[in-house]
Amino acid sequence: MNQKERVRDFWEEEPCGSEHVALPEGTPEFFAEVERTRDALDPYIHRFADFAGARGKRLLEIGVGLGTDFVRFARAGAIATGVDLTEHAVELVRLRLELEGLQAKVRTADAENLPFDDGSFDRVYSWGVLHHTPDNAKAISEALRVLGPGGGACVMLYARHSWVSYGLWVRHALLAGRPWRSFADVLAAHMESEGTKGYTKRELRRLFAILEDLRIDKVRTSYDEQIAGPAARLTGDLLGWNLVIRGRKPVRS
Repeated sequence: MNQKERVRDFWEEEPCGSEHVALPEGTPEFFAEVERTRDALDPYIHRFADFAGARGKRLLEIGVGLGTDFVRFARAGAIATGVDLTEHAVELVRLRLELEGLQAKVRTADAENLPFDDGSFDRVYSWGVLHHTPDNAKAISEALRVLGPGGGACVMLYARHSWVSYGLWVRHALLAGRPWRSFADVLAAHMESEGTKGYTKRELRRLFAILEDLRIDKVRTSYDEQIAGPAARLTGDLLGWNLVIRGRKPVRS
């Protein structure tokens, strides 16, 4: 079994966000609690995702998970398409769409090899997903390939230098008697699925260099506050766990 298959199996077993909910999977109550919990843990998503601004636009979400963001795009009137590496997520999101009477397309697909033509979408969105696939650079390139000229991208990736990554390093490197371990090694071995990566802004500027009006915002999260408490609030977004990349694909004649 290769790394991608192990990543897939990890998320097949426990779709992202399901660990916070103890209600019967697939019920309306389950999805409502998933959404409530996501808002409680990640309230800042709304200001980056711009759900209302997607109305009438061809939108692709890469890595739909349990579908909370995807459903919000569909509710807002986007012409929404979603993909996920796992059948589990796709089945749950299809059920969620059916329960709400929403129209959208969702299918299994590999982020490194998206099954869409160049320039198929007006917006591409991916929140906390592309750092999990083995060839992150290929996945980012694919996301930008299917984005049409003038289209907008919004991608969240983990930050290598953050309270979350520091906390993992203290636990799995310093206190484990292995202080020589790098942050990258610790994240790959101990953050969610195998091989998870964290980035610096400099690395992301290179990976997303094609975009115009490129903006990379670091965001302090509830997970940073769980690790560092008041210190996380003191440092603000400087050592935040999330890096949000936004920009537009150039329009060329």
